[in-house]
Amino acid sequence: MKHPARWLCVTLAACLTAAGCSRPADTAGDGAAMFTVENGRVHVPEGSPIRKRLVIGVAGASEASPSLDIPATVEADPRRVANILSPVTGRIVSVNVALGDHVRRGQTLAVIASGDHAQAMADVEKAADALQLARRSLERAEGVRAAGGGADKDVEAARSAHAQAEVELTRARTRAASLGPAQGGPAQGGRNLILSAPQDGVVTALAMAPGAQVSDPTAVLMTVTNVARLYVTAAVPETDLSRVSVGMAAEVRLVADPTAVIRARIGAVNPVLEPDTRREKVRMVVDNADGRLKPNMYATVRIATTSDGVWAPQSALLMNNDATTVLVETGPWTFERRKVQLGDETADQVQVVSGLSRGERIVTRGGILLND
Repeated sequence: MKHPARWLCVTLAACLTAAGCSRPADTAGDGAAMFTVENGRVHVPEGSPIRKRLVIGVAGASEASPSLDIPATVEADPRRVANILSPVTGRIVSVNVALGDHVRRGQTLAVIASGDHAQAMADVEKAADALQLARRSLERAEGVRAAGGGADKDVEAARSAHAQAEVELTRARTRAASLGPAQGGPAQGGRNLILSAPQDGVVTALAMAPGAQVSDPTAVLMTVTNVARLYVTAAVPETDLSRVSVGMAAEVRLVADPTAVIRARIGAVNPVLEPDTRREKVRMVVDNADGRLKPNMYATVRIATTSDGVWAPQSALLMNNDATTVLVETGPWTFERRKVQLGDETADQVQVVSGLSRGERIVTRGGILLND
């Protein structure tokens, strides 16, 4: 029930009637009026016992900020998830890690024997040898020309061949570097491709085994995820979007450990609403140096929203002809019934969107006695 205090007031009125109140609500035992109604205003005269039952308060700010409790999921930062692929086809010689292993950047993950990689390494050696030959040819041509023999065109041809050899070596080295280092290196005649870790992290997926063939260069062989910092992603309902913004404080409680509270702040709000759930994703970055958080964990996020606006106690609300009203003091012991529209609420307070201004004095308790 959204506003239980209003229904409590209606129930209380029914109980007073059932208790055998034989006199009208506006008449005391000696015949004097308990309250009068004139021009829509209720006046409680001096001597009326109702005065002792009424509590007057001031409409103002909320004593406690309302909060949202939203289901959430722990997710890895996509910028810290590295999928390992083989740039060439070949046969897997060895797999040096297992699922769940912690790895360091540059660590060898696997070794693949590949003809394409061997060809790329051979191209580097051939290009280096061709460059040396072109350099010696150029030196000879320049020496002959300096001695007065030979033609200028011979020197120019030697220089062109030398330049082309340099470009070819650069291309071959770039190609080999893009594929990855070779086991043992060219000096030791190594031709096998080494797959190394691009970052620190944990092996969260593994789809390769020694002896298997790699025939699809687009297939993911392994995934290394850095879990030092993770996302906690909450899905905020469309009706509460106006209450959430970047920078708000949040408390994260894991389903696996609901007693522990992780404090965070909203770092990003998805600008696009999810079409199937009508919710908007908000993300908080949480440090995970101790490894307590794990991707795909369930959690609950409590967001302390703003408490702007006019707030009144739940006990000040009255139901009158299917409308929600409050009694506003317009003079000494004189009150005006006013319709209000409500917004957010806590267990004890409710936000008044319209019909009431901050600082106005209202009947916060006992108003049911004047609810004629």
